[in-house]
Amino acid sequence: MIYEPREDSYLLEKFVKQLAFGSVLDIGTGSGIQAKAAAKKKSVKKILAVDVQKDVIVHCKKIKNMKITCKQSNLFSKVTGKFDTIIFNPPYLPADATLGDLTVEGGKKAYEIVQKFLSKAGKHLKDDGIILLLVSSLTNYHECEKAMRENAFDYKRIGAEHIFFEDLFVYEIKRFPVLKKLKDVKDLAYFSHGKRGIIFTGTFKGKKVAIKAKLPESKAMGRIEHEAKALGLMNKKKIGPTLIKTGKDFFVYRFVAGEFFPAWAEKAKKKELVNCIKDIFKQCYEMDIMGVDKEEMHHPYKHIVVDKKGKPVMLDFERLHHTLKPKNVTQFVQYLTSSLLTPILQKKGIKIDKKKARIAAAQYKKTKQFQELLRLVR
Repeated sequence: MIYEPREDSYLLEKFVKQLAFGSVLDIGTGSGIQAKAAAKKKSVKKILAVDVQKDVIVHCKKIKNMKITCKQSNLFSKVTGKFDTIIFNPPYLPADATLGDLTVEGGKKAYEIVQKFLSKAGKHLKDDGIILLLVSSLTNYHECEKAMRENAFDYKRIGAEHIFFEDLFVYEIKRFPVLKKLKDVKDLAYFSHGKRGIIFTGTFKGKKVAIKAKLPESKAMGRIEHEAKALGLMNKKKIGPTLIKTGKDFFVYRFVAGEFFPAWAEKAKKKELVNCIKDIFKQCYEMDIMGVDKEEMHHPYKHIVVDKKGKPVMLDFERLHHTLKPKNVTQFVQYLTSSLLTPILQKKGIKIDKKKARIAAAQYKKTKQFQELLRLVR
């Protein structure tokens, strides 16, 4: 069964005519409309058109164009090499057991085939290559965008069209810019992202590392560079993960395998937890003495990872700044006596007297002696 060109085909074709270049891979070629559009461009040297259906390949082999080669392949299963342009107009409707139509059904939730495509596409895309992908609002394009990000791609919508009961979108997808600079980091993979930054993991000289980079759409200026400098400063006091290298809009540091402090505390033994808390206090004290404020120690839910040895490692120094009145220690006292952490401590037999803690914190502000605070944790 051959998918005859429709509105989605013509919308994607418009951008293939504009942007396709070099070596082209047309996935799920169907009628061959995208391959033929690419072949008309002088900047396009050769095209490999693939489709899972044998009758489609038989049809496309009748196209009279020296640039186009046809091959039966389930997505990338029979594809080798890398390409400058990869084109995909996927089947994007939820699967219907009564139809079983490969030309329009993209999986039970409609977006599974797009997820599978994106998980493999990076291995076949050149560093400066592009992917032109069509997605429908019927596909749950939010899940598709999530898959783009999770497969270390940057993306933007370059075209849209409303037809009847759906919206069609064309995406231009590229490798995440920073990753092109990290030739010496292997096995790159998405890890997580926030409002301004994104974190990847990889392997550098046999060790697992994390790469924090600026999101292209973020308008925040200099935040990544600031955090890299802050981490370098903290490393002098053996605080934070080890900084390995920095660059414009990114930095690389040793990956810390472990659990965030609250989750780790739930499982830890009393002695382990007491030692960990005292270690955090000491790190907070070092920052206070240095005259810097991390600003997150009163709610450090995702800012402290505890490794396999029970060592707490602070993360995220984006907001670190110099101040005459640092509050790292006193903020951590707030956290220890909060309603969120107190039940966990009590389960372990650790009871911190809130009144005594406040008095000790007030005394600390005056003297910078925190031994009394340490004695509260036992």
